[in-house]
Amino acid sequence: MKWDTLDEEPCSLSRTIAVVGDRWTLLILRECFLRVRRFEAFQSSLQITRHLLSERLKKLVRFGILRRVPYSQAPKRYEYILTEKGLDLYPVIMAMVHWGDAHMGDERGRPLLHEHKICGMLFDPVMVCSECGEPLHAKQVHVHAGPGGKKAVGSVAASS
Repeated sequence: MKWDTLDEEPCSLSRTIAVVGDRWTLLILRECFLRVRRFEAFQSSLQITRHLLSERLKKLVRFGILRRVPYSQAPKRYEYILTEKGLDLYPVIMAMVHWGDAHMGDERGRPLLHEHKICGMLFDPVMVCSECGEPLHAKQVHVHAGPGGKKAVGSVAASS
């Protein structure tokens, strides 16, 4: 498996990592979900070089995660807005936030609290079965080969 061809692998995780699998991209996405939209705001918040930020934003636009929308004509400037495809990454980001809260916290407590606008309660993101609604745990999931998976010996699909 080669890093520059991960998006061609018959593995959903590999294909996802090809798009969002580096620290700067994940942090840019965090900022997007915190409603940061402008290049200067990303740069200020993340303290990332202009070159790196520009590369990561272009990649996110190319993969359809962000949409580049002009907000000023003189000089020409753009905002970066999450697309539906980008918004679908929210559970991924929240799962990582939850893991960080549970396993990487310190005595100061959680850096951010999340409130559900519908019920007004603070929450922990949890993954549940789309069929029965029960919480999912790794030891309670069985993996089967899918139509787009590898059949090679040693692959997850073949060994499950």
